[in-house]
Amino acid sequence: MKKLIKILVAVLLVAFTGYSFANGSGQEVASSTLDAFKSVGGETVAFAAVAKKELAERELIKHFRHKGTWLERVPSKNQWVGNDVIKLNEIGADPEVLINNNTYPITVASRTDTSQAISLFKYDTTNTKITDDEQNALPYDKAGSVQQQHRETLEDITQDHALHSLAPMANTADTPIFTTTGEDDGTGRKRLRTLDLINYKKQLDNLKIPKRGRVLVLAPDHIADLLAEDKNLNVQYQNHTEGAISKKYYGFELYEDIIAPVYDAGLNKIPYGSATPGTQASVLFLAQRTAKARGSVKRYMAKSENDPQNRETVVGFRLYFIAIPTSLKGQGAIVSGAVA
Repeated sequence: MKKLIKILVAVLLVAFTGYSFANGSGQEVASSTLDAFKSVGGETVAFAAVAKKELAERELIKHFRHKGTWLERVPSKNQWVGNDVIKLNEIGADPEVLINNNTYPITVASRTDTSQAISLFKYDTTNTKITDDEQNALPYDKAGSVQQQHRETLEDITQDHALHSLAPMANTADTPIFTTTGEDDGTGRKRLRTLDLINYKKQLDNLKIPKRGRVLVLAPDHIADLLAEDKNLNVQYQNHTEGAISKKYYGFELYEDIIAPVYDAGLNKIPYGSATPGTQASVLFLAQRTAKARGSVKRYMAKSENDPQNRETVVGFRLYFIAIPTSLKGQGAIVSGAVA
């Protein structure tokens, strides 16, 4: 009977803690609430530790949204993930449309789809230590602050890596890379002009790339070029609060990012994280031909009571995530040309 009462108390406390998270009370409430398990028996203390860990992981996932960024335009396909692997299906050729047809029987064609399984990228944060002296002396919840910092860092890195993944590997017929043609900006780089965007739009139209969902993520140099040239865009830029700078700009949804993939002189994409010098690029993708997915998340923690020598808690996170094109046709980039 006593054991049953302990379990009921544990369940009620976890339910209360979940309510606290839902209403923004934060990790400090969760910590103090779950610490109360220590008073109801040894078995429940172990259960509390597991529940506390799961709540921390759930809280990180809950706020992992890339809110107000271009990555919100990439459809979420979490339902395609199993065991941190995503199963992608690329549909086959579109059917033909017959207008005023009077010839029967109508042609029957099969559609060949391709399927592949891709492992999600694994992202590990380096560990952060929190000493007992800090916990006792600081007037705020440092453990909660550390968890928020890890989440925000994971958001930044996954977004940077996602943009690199969505950029084409090289300039091909299906993945066109456009080179800017504007005047010298004083560094030997040709500026991006609105005329360049008009010509790039024409190139995409000729490739039969659908007009709906053309997202262009501008590199820092390129957004500066357009703002200097186009006063109307400058007004939109000053007035936008988050998300797209412009929903319709010569057929593109305009976003910006402070990080951009880099290409070499032959318009080949340089690997992510490489120190090889190159030219930053703006990235084009077709929203409906992309996918993002989040897999598992795990918190790693060594508590101070298990470290008698240093008396410090160490925490880190692991997250699985990916953002990729589901079809090559629809990828593109704009790279600054060099003044001869």
